[in-house]
Amino acid sequence: MEMEIMDIIVNGGDARSSCLKAVRFARKGQLVEANELIKRAEKNLEKAHNVQTALIQAELRGEKNEISLLMVHAQDHLMNAITVKEISIELIEECKKRIELEEKVKGLINND
Repeated sequence: MEMEIMDIIVNGGDARSSCLKAVRFARKGQLVEANELIKRAEKNLEKAHNVQTALIQAELRGEKNEISLLMVHAQDHLMNAITVKEISIELIEECKKRIELEEKVKGLINND
């Protein structure tokens, strides 16, 4: 079971890192790269969620798993990564709007 728990931690951590990188790319106007990183994060989250689901299903079948600090840590990583992904998507949308406004302002200035 420790390997499964580590899968949740690793994939959750990778997803979180990808999301934060995506926001940094979006701030620089690199929206294609930002979107690719969000997609990568979603794949990592799917992997982590699949492992979590398998552990839950095993418990529902009567396979008792001891709740360990490592499991709590894994759940914390997963929930944190999901939250960071949601916030990152919102921040990237705000970056897109800022970029669009900057382009409009440049167009207005150049027309004067």
